[in-house]
Amino acid sequence: MSGLTVVKALNRALHEAMAADPGVLVLGEDVGVLGGVFRVTEGLSEAFGEQRVIDTPLAESGIIGTAIGLALRGFRPVAEIQFDGFVFPGFDQIVNQLARYRSRTHGRQGLPVVIRIPFGGGIGAAEHHSESPEAYFMHTPGLHVLSCACPQDAHWLLRQAIACPDPVILFEPKARYYAKGEVDESGPDLPMGSARIVRPGRDAALLTYGPMVRTCLDAAQAAAGEGRDVEVVDLRSLAPLDMATIRACAERIRRVIVVHEARLTLGPGAELAARLDEEMWGALDAPVLRVAAWDTHYPPARTERAYLPDAERVLDALDRSFAY
Repeated sequence: MSGLTVVKALNRALHEAMAADPGVLVLGEDVGVLGGVFRVTEGLSEAFGEQRVIDTPLAESGIIGTAIGLALRGFRPVAEIQFDGFVFPGFDQIVNQLARYRSRTHGRQGLPVVIRIPFGGGIGAAEHHSESPEAYFMHTPGLHVLSCACPQDAHWLLRQAIACPDPVILFEPKARYYAKGEVDESGPDLPMGSARIVRPGRDAALLTYGPMVRTCLDAAQAAAGEGRDVEVVDLRSLAPLDMATIRACAERIRRVIVVHEARLTLGPGAELAARLDEEMWGALDAPVLRVAAWDTHYPPARTERAYLPDAERVLDALDRSFAY
């Protein structure tokens, strides 16, 4: 499938999964008649009916609770959280019920629930509409936490998530929803939980995911003009982390920078830096550096450019790494 946007790739994945399995349901605010705020669920209600594409009340706790109940009855619900900042009313259901169920039943019962969350900034939205809450869910045992950055991964990570016997949170970068790319119809080229090297390099490595993949590729291109060959690794999976790929990259290149839109303190980069320090102390030529959002609340839309990491901040981190 050529020239699909991330939105269309997600829509195609939902359509295929629902056609293949009558137990797959979609629920969320405005997912039916409207087709979702970003039109990810457009056409699904007409194709599969209101019993399988369910417009819910504006109550995220109810959406997640309903999805848990459906999963217990043998369905595979895909719940949409309309915007990232709206997930917190459902946080209790996710971390205290959904994530714990496999452990609570001593491994006998999983909950095949997918929670789709558009996340990140860059669209000039109002308060609560641009957040990066992924670290909260990485910290929660029992959840798979994924993030797509291109149509190929949007399509196949969602298909893999729906097939997973345990709960999956899929973070979708809303600022990249309309980026186009190829989708291989023959199947996924990587298993769920694997990182992808999207730009090979030899001088420094940028570990990133979601909306920052494009930013890091732009920074790597600019660095090439300065004679630096920079590798870009799309993590794709935040829980679990693909430490085998990450360690191999760090061992080979010896300079690592982690880039994300989440805030700096206790963000995903902190975990990566800590693990690489514990496991590879002495093998790197410079400390693991982090490029992240500032430790403030997400600002008003007119100032988000000063808040979000950009290629210039990534290039500055590269300069600092090479100064060691």
